[in-house]
Amino acid sequence: MPHAPLITFEGVEGAGKTTLAHHLAEWLRAQGVPVRLTREPGGSALGAHLRPILLHEPLDAWAELFLFLADRRQHTLQVILPAREQGVWVLCDRCADSTLVYQGYGRGLDIPLIRRLNAIATDNLAPDLTVLLDLPVEDALARADAPNRFEAETLAFHNRIRAGYLELARTEPNRFLVLDGLQPLEVLKASLEQAVQERFLDAGK
Repeated sequence: MPHAPLITFEGVEGAGKTTLAHHLAEWLRAQGVPVRLTREPGGSALGAHLRPILLHEPLDAWAELFLFLADRRQHTLQVILPAREQGVWVLCDRCADSTLVYQGYGRGLDIPLIRRLNAIATDNLAPDLTVLLDLPVEDALARADAPNRFEAETLAFHNRIRAGYLELARTEPNRFLVLDGLQPLEVLKASLEQAVQERFLDAGK
């Protein structure tokens, strides 16, 4: 039996990825598809402890990276892999691409090294689909409603994050679904449903 899909949601702070992830989970469940909705950081028992530290405590860039990787390793082993092996779709609000973009493009850490560390943390697991909500950072930050230390970063930092995501999407067009985050929510929901229907549900018939 093939593993169930892993779909990740990425974007700058306030882009709306969490809203879309929750919508897709509800939409799939309505069609009888088993779904595990999770997030990074915070999707595992360890992650629940690390999330407030990562979002609110001042950290050195390397310490930040290693904590995200520790969270990802436990999350992969305890949540993502077991669910997929049981035929449960996994929808994850942020995953390895966030670390590559935030700590690599944003903080300036070694991007090839982060790729290798991500591969170790995930046992080379790659998402089957990554939904990237793209919009100008000024528009996204205006929506953010749960302040954390990443949202407090400079516009230059957030623009590097956006550029990093778009670069990843250009290099892996078959994995990324880039949606215009300025579109109305109902349009975004419909675009996401159509993409998932065609890529996974119709393909499985």
